[in-house]
Amino acid sequence: MASQPSDPPENDQDRRSVRLDQHESVRSHVHRRLNDEVAQLERRIETLRLAKSPHAAIMISAYERMIERKKGFIERWRLGNAPGGSE
Repeated sequence: MASQPSDPPENDQDRRSVRLDQHESVRSHVHRRLNDEVAQLERRIETLRLAKSPHAAIMISAYERMIERKKGFIERWRLGNAPGGSE
């Protein structure tokens, strides 16, 4: 008999669970994830501005483009109006 991989602990599985059969659950998950990524990029930009490293301007520019793309995705897919969202 072949052994099957064990499932992650129930609480971990629930925390990361996205109900793909329910559209609003997916919308909410994607909205939350994109907002987290934008916030992380904004923190990186602030850190780079304080660090004054030689290539900081290039990295800041790249991060700003990533932020704009993520915000554009949110706007195009109207994720800003997701139920329970802060926007």
